[in-house]
Amino acid sequence: PFSPEKPQYAPPEPLVANGTTYTSGQFTKKIYHLKSKVPGIIRTIAPAGSLEIHEEAWNAYPYCRTIVTNPGYMKENFYIVIESFHAPDRGESENIHQLNGKDLAKREVVNIDITDNSVVSASDYKEEWDPTKVRSAKANRGPLVADTKQQQQELKAEEKLANRGKSKEDLREEGRQGQWSKTCEPVMCCYKLVRVLFKWWGLQKRIESFTMKQEKRIFTNFHRQVYCWMDKWHGLTMEDIRNLERETKEELDRQRNSGAVRGTKGDD
Repeated sequence: PFSPEKPQYAPPEPLVANGTTYTSGQFTKKIYHLKSKVPGIIRTIAPAGSLEIHEEAWNAYPYCRTIVTNPGYMKENFYIVIESFHAPDRGESENIHQLNGKDLAKREVVNIDITDNSVVSASDYKEEWDPTKVRSAKANRGPLVADTKQQQQELKAEEKLANRGKSKEDLREEGRQGQWSKTCEPVMCCYKLVRVLFKWWGLQKRIESFTMKQEKRIFTNFHRQVYCWMDKWHGLTMEDIRNLERETKEELDRQRNSGAVRGTKGDD
């Protein structure tokens, strides 16, 4: 945990989000060892420290900041900063991260619908990770499916009024979002702000674009899994979670030392 009483785990910059400063929460540090994830020729020629990625996260729910770096090689020339804010709404907040005009002009908004199977690759798809097929017995929720015909007709009437003046592009983007997100209760939207820097001549634009694409894929798969695993975490205490974290670390260490390569691989 980090708090004013435990400043050694505090973030380098204050956690300020949506007009509130957060001073206490949970600090987590992970180190990703990528040697087993790349071809042998890359392992041979890769400079020392270049295949070890550090992730530090400060979770002060409803706000969380995650910083990914490569301190052993690229240092200040590489980072991924992910800011997450969890709000009890349906994605209507236009600027919950309070970006200034310059950053707003550069921002690209990407909507993620965890029930949209069309954006999930065949290699990522598993039926047990499909929110349209999974039901939580503990929470008495799911599966997330299309609304009834009557609800759809009512929503279409409401949308017809709300859509006046909107462009075809706006309507097309909104159409990708499932109707369940407009009617289910309770509901939460996780707003993620992602910043990427990969300062390397000739590769910067390509790697930054690739990273953004992979972040969208990871967010989509992760939140589908979190929903579908609801019966595994629903009702857990903080003590239960800490024990689970310790068990997970021990298992990951074992797999890293002797197990087969696992996890997400980058798409071309």
